[in-house]
Amino acid sequence: MLPLASDVGSIPTAPTNHPICSELFLPALLFEGSLKIEFRHVTRDLVPLLLLAILGVLISTVVLGLVVYYLVGMTLLVALLLGSMVSATDPISVLSIFKELAVDERLSVLVEAESLLNDGTAVVLFQILLASAVGGGVSLASGIGQFLLSMIGGALVGLALGYLVSKLTKRIDDAQIEITFTTILAYGTFLLARHLHLSGVIATVAAGLVVGNVAVKTGMSLRTLTALRSFWEYASFIINSLVFLLIGLEVRIGGVLHAWKPVLIAIAAIFLGRILSVYTLVPFGNLFSKRIPFAWQHVMVWAGLRGALSLAFSAESR
Repeated sequence: MLPLASDVGSIPTAPTNHPICSELFLPALLFEGSLKIEFRHVTRDLVPLLLLAILGVLISTVVLGLVVYYLVGMTLLVALLLGSMVSATDPISVLSIFKELAVDERLSVLVEAESLLNDGTAVVLFQILLASAVGGGVSLASGIGQFLLSMIGGALVGLALGYLVSKLTKRIDDAQIEITFTTILAYGTFLLARHLHLSGVIATVAAGLVVGNVAVKTGMSLRTLTALRSFWEYASFIINSLVFLLIGLEVRIGGVLHAWKPVLIAIAAIFLGRILSVYTLVPFGNLFSKRIPFAWQHVMVWAGLRGALSLAFSAESR
């Protein structure tokens, strides 16, 4: 049986849910992903990306929360909390397939950029819901205020530090030193934003975007750029491998089989939320930006996988 509201504080902490995991895994994964995305690609599809990253996460959270509340018997607040934990997409496997099939670059950017942006939304939403479950409630106005402050504040911190490091790398032509600077930036931005009670996810993504669009294009030699990208791609590969290994080690087949019914209900609810998000928000976004083909929307639905980041997000608010 899944935990009820009274059980929130007594849920055992698994290895991947320890706070140190989010501090080790999240910054590198987020920074590596944002490092490859160009501003012009994001601004071209900014409206549908923001719709999916913000409203899409809310839709997925509410749909899963309501389904689990009515069909599983979990209390509404904890059901919504569960929804926020698994509302962020993690399409790393999809993106690797895209590379093999030489899929249109715009579709790849849409899937990857949405994943980076909705990570921040999911974390902030989870923190608000967790505070409400443990601390006795958060008003709607207060929750919206916390959400905006965390997102905007985190973005400003990331942009500022990313610009500072971009200026430093412009004065240096040493691959090892510049890689060290970006490593310090990825982890330092994440930890500083968390210390300031802002979104560490958004801060790290913003810092990576600045480095990828300013430092990489104006202050790095080809040799340094090649070394930098190789380092972060390998770091991302290692971290993803470790996370999935830890997941495999902590999953108990007996527990999964015992809870097969609520698990299947939750999986179906996740797909339902994704379907509603993509097929309602993308057509609306098409009114304000370059049209996203209907065939691509089918791909985006199935590209909305959940993975390692969902586990790390729950640890970030502990």
